[in-house]
Amino acid sequence: MSTVPAHHDPEIIANGAEVLANMKELCSSLVYAALLTDDGFEVAHLPAEKVGDNRFASMASSVQALSDAVTRELQIGLSSYVIIASDHGHVIQRRVPQHPLVLAALFDDDETLGKALSISRLSAERMSALLT
Repeated sequence: MSTVPAHHDPEIIANGAEVLANMKELCSSLVYAALLTDDGFEVAHLPAEKVGDNRFASMASSVQALSDAVTRELQIGLSSYVIIASDHGHVIQRRVPQHPLVLAALFDDDETLGKALSISRLSAERMSALLT
């Protein structure tokens, strides 16, 4: 196992960028996506412009930690994804299976929740496969 943190590992960064680019190809309603570590460091993001000076990664990490705490407290298994719905779109955060990474994506309000969930699931699984 590598001792290089994921957000400094060139291979993980390149794989993350590839997965995010593929998400955008599959879903034009994707506004922003980021791959982040459990502790809030951004590994890769799309598009090239950042959202909020890295605050998105730290906030998404906090939301994921709260989700994990709720599932532990309620003893209902592991948290696999979180949905934040708003008037102008939805954010879906999905764990990358078997890795301390989270895929967080903002879709505009033209996208159906089902397609957004499906795209995020396929992308998280692809990232996991690339890392294995």
